[in-house]
Amino acid sequence: MRYFIELSYRGTAYHGWQTQANGISVQITLEAALSQRLGKPVYIMGSGRTDAGVHAKQQFAHFDSEEPLDLTENLIYSLNCMLPEDIAIHAIFPVSDKAHARFSAVSRYYQYHITRQKNAFEGTLTYHFRPQLNVDLMNEACTLLLQHTNFQSFSKARANVTHFHCQLEFAYWSYTNTDCLTFHIKANRFLWGMVRTIVGTMLEIGQARMSLDQFEKIILARDRKIAGRAAPANGLYLVEVGYPAEVFLKRT
Repeated sequence: MRYFIELSYRGTAYHGWQTQANGISVQITLEAALSQRLGKPVYIMGSGRTDAGVHAKQQFAHFDSEEPLDLTENLIYSLNCMLPEDIAIHAIFPVSDKAHARFSAVSRYYQYHITRQKNAFEGTLTYHFRPQLNVDLMNEACTLLLQHTNFQSFSKARANVTHFHCQLEFAYWSYTNTDCLTFHIKANRFLWGMVRTIVGTMLEIGQARMSLDQFEKIILARDRKIAGRAAPANGLYLVEVGYPAEVFLKRT
């Protein structure tokens, strides 16, 4: 039987989502807790791979079990007690054998949070960026962004993908309050490093260091070398993963 897990995590202490040799990942930490609690090896597949230091308010993963699980509140409670305080499971529910956490997903929604004032309690959760920004101009850049589908200029050079096309649903900047600025972007898929590089490039526009014409030329060039630097990981959040309704038919 196949099960989906809905979870969230603070990515500060982890070398990203995916299991790797050079550091602790969210995936391997979750697999260890599940394997211990269920008494057998458990391997999971996430909806996407967040980079080191990136957070997730909503992430999904799936795993298979030869026997049906007793999906009680106690199961989730005990797993959360076993997990570190920066990873939280919210739900575990059965899905069809064809449902896939990564390939069944139809959208991902990210936010990037910037604060102008230093905050002693949120230093690893937002990007402290002091310069004044022209947010209206940055939103004009978002309008340009939505007119394109090839985002190779914003992808890490070593990205192992067959194409660089993404269908954006929206992209815009908004103020949460007078101190906190948030970038919102939603698409069917994202490239490795794409959101952070878009943010870093738009910060150049907001400081009048780059024109809108230059920004569009960067998109059309399909060359990562001419885009801006990537914004730091600590301000980035995966906030929503979208699936077709039929994926959740067995959820109670």
